[in-house]
Amino acid sequence: MVVMAYSKLLSPPEIVRTALQMLEEDGAQGISLRAVAATLGVKAPSLYRYFPTKEVLELAVAYEALEAMSLSLQRASAFQDAEKRFRKTAEAYLRFARERFALYSFIMGRVRETHGSVEAKRVWNLLLEAASGVSGHPDDTAAAVATWSFLHGYAVLEQSGAFGASGPRGALERGLTAFLTSFQLKRAPSK
Repeated sequence: MVVMAYSKLLSPPEIVRTALQMLEEDGAQGISLRAVAATLGVKAPSLYRYFPTKEVLELAVAYEALEAMSLSLQRASAFQDAEKRFRKTAEAYLRFARERFALYSFIMGRVRETHGSVEAKRVWNLLLEAASGVSGHPDDTAAAVATWSFLHGYAVLEQSGAFGASGPRGALERGLTAFLTSFQLKRAPSK
């Protein structure tokens, strides 16, 4: 009697979840088809039918990471009050970046590749709705880009330790208040 050894059955979501976990534990350098396969207990060729290259796998991981980020922001978007929704969205954005910085950096490093995807549009639309709600202008792209730039810069500077031992000393609150004031001034009817 000949016993045939079958390779473990894998699914793309299982592979992506494993790569995502490895990314959060070891950073982007830890993601390779060989490393993911080893973690799953298979040989790298077993992954090729789902992810023929490392880049294809990384893109799938980026989409999954964007989905996680959009879920974090969606909880904040439930507030009816525009100012509260803006602040809660900003807080959720920074919380995601702080708690999952390896994932956040990975996403930001692939903005060009993920731009236009359903997952990236969800994140963008949540930022756009929060900024537009305060400015009173539907689809206020300028306000959303300014907000995104501020939050991204803040997250990266904070993570790098650039604020020093004393920290940013209220800079986040001051920045958000400045945005709110500016957006609301644009909202006020001119006389």
